[in-house]
Amino acid sequence: MQPRNMSMSGVVDLAAVKAAGEAKVKAEQARAEAARQGGTGAVPPSSLVIDVDEAGFERDVLQRSTEVPVVIDFWAEWCEPCKQLSPVLERLAREYSGRFVLAKIDVDANQMLMQQFGIQGIPAVFAVVAGQALPLFQGAAPEAQIRQTLDQLIQVGEERFGLTGIAVDAGTEAEPGDEQEAVVPEGPYDALLEAAVRALDANDFAGAAQAYRNVLSDDPGNTEATLGLAQAELLARVQGMDQQQVRKDAAEQPGDVQAQIAAADLDLVGGHVEDAFGRLVEAVRRTFGDEREAARVRLLELFEVIGGDDPRVTAARSALARVLF
Repeated sequence: MQPRNMSMSGVVDLAAVKAAGEAKVKAEQARAEAARQGGTGAVPPSSLVIDVDEAGFERDVLQRSTEVPVVIDFWAEWCEPCKQLSPVLERLAREYSGRFVLAKIDVDANQMLMQQFGIQGIPAVFAVVAGQALPLFQGAAPEAQIRQTLDQLIQVGEERFGLTGIAVDAGTEAEPGDEQEAVVPEGPYDALLEAAVRALDANDFAGAAQAYRNVLSDDPGNTEATLGLAQAELLARVQGMDQQQVRKDAAEQPGDVQAQIAAADLDLVGGHVEDAFGRLVEAVRRTFGDEREAARVRLLELFEVIGGDDPRVTAARSALARVLF
């Protein structure tokens, strides 16, 4: 079976935003504590591949996922495809040198975890990032596709959740510079970005938006600030909305562009990405002039929240082009 498309960008809600902020704060605190104690916080290579059971799941997977993506390999001794996949994942965990940790779970010995993740067949590979679980793929997939999935997972962990990985002890097979890359702050904007996250956590969406704008004024290409600003502005718009009334207005007034825009915001916050995009594409199709432009601009803003590499954004862009041209 080929790996399914992996994306963590589909659900945009307060819980996800808070999880991202908490993950980054915890990772920074852990590094600061290690430095205070005179250590580097580096782990031995053996810590990159671990066996996990039900008793240690919270510590070894959930807590660890606040500082580095944790990839879970569900396997069993009798599973032949598992014997093909597991060595590949273990080798890649060491090669990526702290960009993710591999947790191996024997399904025969951990039936409860198998049920909680809804495992229907093995091998099955999941990831946990900032405490949030998502399926990656099932079956012994080709290594090239596994690498592609891992690269996307790591990128999402960095850009959406501030997870910069963990350092590995010097003298391992890691490429020169990998350890440094894993622990060096992203740049001079860390304080502003952390302030924005704290504001989001406190539901101060206006304050968060301003902090992100301050970063973008100096660094217009900053991905984290661009994404954060789009999320903060979206959450600010829906804060205090009478959701029932907004839904009622949108249903009763399909030609009211502002009603459709408000409903699209609620759709996206609720994780109904295709509904939000489809609603605004239809609003663009129905309208002209300033109303059409308002719907188009809001749709582009919602694209920023989800991310341009998401296939749902790609499909919606194509749909938008068809109704415009």
